[in-house]
Amino acid sequence: MVYVKRALSSVIFVAGLIFLLLVASHIFIPKNNTGESGMEEAHANGILGEKENTIDVLVLGDSESYSSIIPMELWRENGYTSYVCGTSLQMLDYTNIMLKRAFESQKPKIVILETNAVYRNIKEEITGLSELGERFSVFRYHNRWKSLKLSDFGGKVKYTGTDNYKGYRYHTKINPSRHSKYMSQTDDIAEIPEKNIEYVKAMKEFCDKNNAEFILLSTPSTRNWNYKRHNGISKLAEELGCEYIDLNLSDNMVDIDWNNDTRDKGDHLNYFGAVKVTRFLSDYLKEKKILTDHRNDKAYSKWNDDFHKYEEAVNK
Repeated sequence: MVYVKRALSSVIFVAGLIFLLLVASHIFIPKNNTGESGMEEAHANGILGEKENTIDVLVLGDSESYSSIIPMELWRENGYTSYVCGTSLQMLDYTNIMLKRAFESQKPKIVILETNAVYRNIKEEITGLSELGERFSVFRYHNRWKSLKLSDFGGKVKYTGTDNYKGYRYHTKINPSRHSKYMSQTDDIAEIPEKNIEYVKAMKEFCDKNNAEFILLSTPSTRNWNYKRHNGISKLAEELGCEYIDLNLSDNMVDIDWNNDTRDKGDHLNYFGAVKVTRFLSDYLKEKKILTDHRNDKAYSKWNDDFHKYEEAVNK
């Protein structure tokens, strides 16, 4: 009888703790997905404010992704809708979170993972905190206690924030790279951390279950990429049975000029380099013949509005 009482007390305690965490999480979670509302990574999470089931191509990864792919150029070329959910120094545990968040309101046909994040080590304690923060928002947004408003205690969550550039970060600064010969061919393989392999496999399986094609993409970077890493991702892609595109190879048809197309000595592309990558990607996606041109669809009129804002900024 004593053991039953103890077990019952434990169950009541755990249930009470979970209830308190859920209440606190509802209070602390931003009620909108804007930076002003307290949402983390508002550029990337702007996808949550997009009209339901309107994004056809989802791009994930670290700063290489949001520096290299321009959704508004994909719209210009072929009328494809896309969003870049890239964040600085993104690790694959957060990539996985962003993937699942996006699929809560979207059904992209294609998911592209920029591969630089695949080589970023993830600490076990960080993984646990990320998963806990996704289940209980109070852990992710505990620093919001100073900015809480009365509406946070009873208000509903409603995401209305969007990003006119759809996650892309616009830079025109030119800072040349002196290391244009960075892809020396070799048979050596840069080993991918086992935990990262598990995450990529899980993302591929998730995409398969949700009828989305999963593609690995290495965007040009003299500072972050080399042939050993190319071999590592090629091996992983073969194991997963997915396509792999490496735009660092000399025969990739993306003629990056490292004197003009990088903003920080080859680490990231600037706007001029990103246009080249995006035009290649646009042609590549068109050849697949699975995406729809939405430019003349009234349901996507806001995309034309956002494109005009983007074009005005570029022309300036």
